[in-house]
Amino acid sequence: MNTKEEIQNRINAIEERMTRPDFWNDKDAAQGAIKELQSLKDELEGVGKYDKGDAVVTIFSGAGGDDAEDFSGILLQMYLKFFDRKGWNYFVLHKNENDHGGYRNITLEVGGKGVYGTLKNESGVHRLVRISPFNAKQLRHTSFSMVEVIPKFEKPDEIDIPPDDIRVEYSKSSGPGGQNVNKRETAVRVVHIPTNLAVHVETERSQAQNKERALAMLSAKLYKLQDEERKAKERGMYVSKTTQIEWGSQIRSYVLHPYKMVKDHRTDVEVRDVEKVLDGNLDEFIEAEKNL
Repeated sequence: MNTKEEIQNRINAIEERMTRPDFWNDKDAAQGAIKELQSLKDELEGVGKYDKGDAVVTIFSGAGGDDAEDFSGILLQMYLKFFDRKGWNYFVLHKNENDHGGYRNITLEVGGKGVYGTLKNESGVHRLVRISPFNAKQLRHTSFSMVEVIPKFEKPDEIDIPPDDIRVEYSKSSGPGGQNVNKRETAVRVVHIPTNLAVHVETERSQAQNKERALAMLSAKLYKLQDEERKAKERGMYVSKTTQIEWGSQIRSYVLHPYKMVKDHRTDVEVRDVEKVLDGNLDEFIEAEKNL
């Protein structure tokens, strides 16, 4: 890793070159220099190289049964509305849907300008408190879902993973309720054995395409884990390889009863208008996350 002084000296050298009359004589070299200059400025400002790119977002249901799976559906709709406001595109890579519109898990690829940099700190456990629509006694219920945001890697080899550390499993692609939609085993699940991180992809037509996409996503998950470990080490903390989707680990609470409020426990941002937040108005939370 270059020091800030070395980065600044390189920036100064490129900017000095750009003032010369012959700078544009070699167009390819000039464009390469401009690209390097922007990359160096980003590095100086602490912007990771993936922050400007696309992301893969997964929502997993945790403790809470039907309520948690319903909460995952609520979070999904909240994020989709936020994506629409941003003008981002998205499509489903994999989903495990229940019979009443909830999700055990769902994975989306999200494309647009600065998607990963914007969403990366949304990763974590989200908590919902409300009167359960699935309980005849109308009791208050707490449920949990976890959001995971990783950068979209174009190629599987952006992080070096020894082949012996990977286990690949194949299955038939399935629709809602486990109904098989493909007689061939094109769905791919890739497991990183040392960390037990896993990825499931079934959107592509061929097994090979699904495998390549799954390996790229696994590389991104490992990048995310390594990045979190590096940041934790700088703060003198420890990062667990697995996050428990339960009480005490939440980053944000959505309270619908006995009062209404959404609170981020890392930044202390509180919003009383819960419907506004669930309608995709997340800017106040995301802006505060930039200082994390």
